Amino acid sequence: MKTDKPHARPSSPRFGRRAVNTLLAAAALLPLASVVHAADAIKIGAVVSATGPASFLGDPQQKTLEMYVQKINAAGGVLGRKLELVLYDDASDANKANAFTRRLIMQDEVDVILGASTTGSTMAMVPQAEAAKVPMISLAAASVIVEPVKLWVFKMPHSDRMAAEKVLGEMKQRGFTQFALLSDTGGFGKSGRTETLKLAGTLGLKVAEDQTYGEKDTDITPQLTRIKSSPAQAILVFGTGQAPAIIARNYQQLAMKQPLYTTHGQASTEFIRIAGKSSEGIRMPSPALLIAQALPDSDTQKKVSVSYAKDYESQAKMDVSTFGGYAHDALFLLVDAIKRAGGTDKQKVRDAIEATSGFVGVSGIYKMSATDHMGLDVSAFRMVEVKEGVFKEVR
Repeated sequence: MKTDKPHARPSSPRFGRRAVNTLLAAAALLPLASVVHAADAIKIGAVVSATGPASFLGDPQQKTLEMYVQKINAAGGVLGRKLELVLYDDASDANKANAFTRRLIMQDEVDVILGASTTGSTMAMVPQAEAAKVPMISLAAASVIVEPVKLWVFKMPHSDRMAAEKVLGEMKQRGFTQFALLSDTGGFGKSGRTETLKLAGTLGLKVAEDQTYGEKDTDITPQLTRIKSSPAQAILVFGTGQAPAIIARNYQQLAMKQPLYTTHGQASTEFIRIAGKSSEGIRMPSPALLIAQALPDSDTQKKVSVSYAKDYESQAKMDVSTFGGYAHDALFLLVDAIKRAGGTDKQKVRDAIEATSGFVGVSGIYKMSATDHMGLDVSAFRMVEVKEGVFKEVR
């Protein structure tokens, strides 16, 4: 009987029995519905640059996320629920990252988003995560991602400002008073240039040359030639991708003598592989991960760093990288936050991420707050130098 017909009166005994039966049936289903909901997968959306110019960032991130989601699920999941990784490759294209973020939120209905690999793609994703109130943890480095603080957005990598502070601090310790800055025109390079110029003045260092190059440039000899003839006593390269390796080769071809520094954007054995012998002597700030085996047993980060390096290298059959390390830290920090939140309520997860304190990752020991959505300071960096084809800590 359809209850919208005129003769279906509420006082009808037949209607009453059906209504009661319907209510009883619905009530009987409630516990089952709760059980089904409790067993729902925790949906983690991810956008990485697995292909394209930034694949050196995104490929190890994808491999890391897939490996550990599988391991976590094999161990029973999180709060009795399996993790479901919904991952898209933006091919190093910010427009694709934007489109995939919309899909993750509207179609896939994920609980949280990890990514992107680059600053450009991340900034294309931020407005949507903020508008939809979905917690987002970036795997990119620029300070602009979390400064000013955005309520729903966090990031794992050390900032460009921290890298500049570490490098310029060592330059000053070595007695240098002026240096050359060579930065790319991408998001990371632009932000890094801005931060470096700000810091130089506060440290009493003069920028003798301020040169830029394109991310896809294959010859940076003209800029280096100008730097070679300048009063610069050292050089800082601020950029990502393969261009810094090209700069290293051009630097060697010009027989330049000023010490060459890069940022944590090159803290990977892939950089050494591409640059070859030209990488010898180059210094850069790096997380503990790249020198994990050489750390003293008393180092808080040694255990987790050695464990990740072993897991990754045995499964991926390639050297570990700091970029994959950021994905490692993002996933396990998220798992920790979900446990503390008691589930996947987005507001509670966001609050738990922000309340993270003392989380030991391969990239540092994180302490988030309402005013700091990165949670690291310059102490998370170690200064390393390429010696005989491997990274050695500078002491």
